[in-house]
Amino acid sequence: MNSDLAHVFLLSLVALLNPTLLAAVTVMLFLPSPKKLMFGYLLGAYTMSITLGLAIVFSLHGSSAVSTSKHTLSPAEDIVVGVLALIIAFVLGTGRDAALKRRRQRRKQAKEKAGKANQPWSQRMLDRGSARVTFAVGAVLSFPGVAYLDALDHIVKLNPGTGPTILLVVYFCIMQQLLLEVPLLGYAFAPDWTQHAVTRFKAWLARNGRRAAVIGLVGVGLFLIGRGIITLLT
Repeated sequence: MNSDLAHVFLLSLVALLNPTLLAAVTVMLFLPSPKKLMFGYLLGAYTMSITLGLAIVFSLHGSSAVSTSKHTLSPAEDIVVGVLALIIAFVLGTGRDAALKRRRQRRKQAKEKAGKANQPWSQRMLDRGSARVTFAVGAVLSFPGVAYLDALDHIVKLNPGTGPTILLVVYFCIMQQLLLEVPLLGYAFAPDWTQHAVTRFKAWLARNGRRAAVIGLVGVGLFLIGRGIITLLT
């Protein structure tokens, strides 16, 4: 197998480790009409990632734009987000968020007494079950990351022709949304089992949510910081 093609396949597996997508899927599973919300997110993600991927491959063929981009903004973003994840894990693990929770509870009670809405605008929009909102969120959060830019660079070097290039870009975009596609397929082909699994997941999260959040944030933070450093050094 051509080394550039092998890199594309390997990078598609790396793209599966997307903490932002995992967080978005978890949030949507807790909201009404999760199937509709996830489908809207997926359409937005496909629209943005496939369109930009094809534009980069065909418009910037032979240039250094892809290679340059993958070594600048994305690694820095990885490191910053990774550090923030570790800080949040520390706050949750040590219980230092208790004072903040008390202040939020007091503000919530004050708003309730005043008859004001106590939900943020974004939460109210999502609670409406609007696929248009999640379409926009999916599009915004699906700008090419470091793994995708690296894969596009290898596709440009591979130069397989128009048809195979389109197929490779679409393949990569499908792979990097797998965390979203799997539950959607579950709702489509096994809705009762999927709903039962989601209910059990919610119950487990209610019992172990804080501990799971700390472990997950530490893992994500270390992974992102390591990936950012490695990318900057290569």
